[in-house]
Amino acid sequence: HVQLVESGGGSVQDGGSLTLSCTASGYGAGSACMAWFRQVPGKEREGVAMINRKGTTRYGDSVRHRFTISKDSARKTVTLQMNSLKPEDTAMYYCAAQYTGFSGCYSTDLNPTLFDHWGLGTQVTVS
Repeated sequence: HVQLVESGGGSVQDGGSLTLSCTASGYGAGSACMAWFRQVPGKEREGVAMINRKGTTRYGDSVRHRFTISKDSARKTVTLQMNSLKPEDTAMYYCAAQYTGFSGCYSTDLNPTLFDHWGLGTQVTVS
């Protein structure tokens, strides 16, 4: 049973930084595609960033050059470093994982329907 637990959310001023972490249990994060999504009430879930087994990353247009995703496979942790935060970054942030079998996940598609395991989310508020 895969479980994803997010941490690091909170409140920050416009222009500030936050670091989100996601720890996976029940399965390693190294072979999976790991991603961060965000959602505000009344809007669709938006892809923020993802990293695949090879370490290839992909970012949503609104966060490119401000956010950085990385992973520590040994610690089963994925981190999202968020810099130059803006009020429009305010949302619930979710960690997600996509497992595609023994060979691992090499996708770079930030489509939330492709991800089959989700954390409960952590709130980020920028004011």
